[in-house]
Amino acid sequence: MNRTLSPAASRFALRVPSLETTAAWLLAIIWIFPLIYAIWAAFHPPAYMVRFDLFAPLTLDNFVNAWAQAPFARYYLNTFLLVTGVVLAQFVVCTLAAFAFARFPIPGKDILFMLVLIQLFVFPEVLIVENYRIASGLGLVDTITGIGLPYVASAFGIFLLRQTFKTIPRELEEAARVEGCGWMAILLKVYVPLAKPTYLAYGLVSISHHWNNFLWPLVVTNSVESRPLTVGLGIFSAPETGVNWATVSAATLLSIAPLLVAFLLFQRQFVQSFLRAGIR
Repeated sequence: MNRTLSPAASRFALRVPSLETTAAWLLAIIWIFPLIYAIWAAFHPPAYMVRFDLFAPLTLDNFVNAWAQAPFARYYLNTFLLVTGVVLAQFVVCTLAAFAFARFPIPGKDILFMLVLIQLFVFPEVLIVENYRIASGLGLVDTITGIGLPYVASAFGIFLLRQTFKTIPRELEEAARVEGCGWMAILLKVYVPLAKPTYLAYGLVSISHHWNNFLWPLVVTNSVESRPLTVGLGIFSAPETGVNWATVSAATLLSIAPLLVAFLLFQRQFVQSFLRAGIR
């Protein structure tokens, strides 16, 4: 027997949040609480780190001290060069590999593609010793190239672009051939422009990952000249340095500020690019 709710009960049901909504809000609060505390500690004197006084004085001294006590300008430059180089190299390598897997009749192509996907099941920490041995043999220890080289061939990027390329109609490729385009021209004029949402989605994920990567850069770098922000922040906040936590909070905000600002400005494009890439 079908039962219908009365108008009063319907209004009450609309006002009461669902269990999923309540759980989502609780998780959001738990996730954002450390960031809120870091902001509080960074903009207040050390005496107010655990005293939540609404009338506590604001200060920028923690940021000034953090910037003066560590070469954050160099860390920013190293991180920018690292992230830019890795993402551009991934775009080139993943595009060529994905195009080959999507369109070329290679013998054993499916088996080769499965071998590429196995990379997704291997934790990067397992390969640290072997990667360090290779980097040492190539003379790339303590260099920005040595940090980014193991990440150039991304199985996730190859998979994402291959799936996108396979959805592009063959008629567009045949029309480009009629115009006299070769394989490289077809790739650059047909496939790459139509895969822009996928490139944007993957680029955002890759930038975020390599900006926050810590363990491998920590192992392979020894000097300020090649040390990225994450490693520099880890050394800066080491207990033996004697830096107070208000200054550490300010340094943390300096490290995450570019990603945080970029996400707040481009969150709509970020979500839309993933939705389009998923729909494809």
